[in-house]
Amino acid sequence: MNILFLNGPNLNLLGQRQPEIYGRTTLADIANRLQEQAAKAGVTVDFRQSNHEGELVTWIQQAMGKFDVIVINAAAYTHTSVALRDAISAVALPAIEIHLSNIHAREEFRHRSLIAAVCKGQIAGFGENSYYLALQAALQLKLN
Repeated sequence: MNILFLNGPNLNLLGQRQPEIYGRTTLADIANRLQEQAAKAGVTVDFRQSNHEGELVTWIQQAMGKFDVIVINAAAYTHTSVALRDAISAVALPAIEIHLSNIHAREEFRHRSLIAAVCKGQIAGFGENSYYLALQAALQLKLN
């Protein structure tokens, strides 16, 4: 099983940017721990980050035939990107939306996710554990 983890804008600043909201763990730390958990589960994980919407769209399109599940933390693009929504819908792979913070408990503009309707589910508010919970959810999707 192959799982594609995609991370959107500013997530490269994890550990530095608003640690009171996002924590002090870096994205590289999360990727390393996730790789360890994936290896124990016998699956492969490809972990990527981009600040560019088009690059995320391209990676989603290229996932067809290579990955079984997409896990996406689209960050700010969650609330603005019809392009990401359309790409997720077009590839017809199961997708899981994740967020470090609880987007529904934050500013009003963050309450609406444009990608939620084309994802199997959403995990939000568990900090870095949102990633590990998404790995477990991806494993369950393929078992069902």
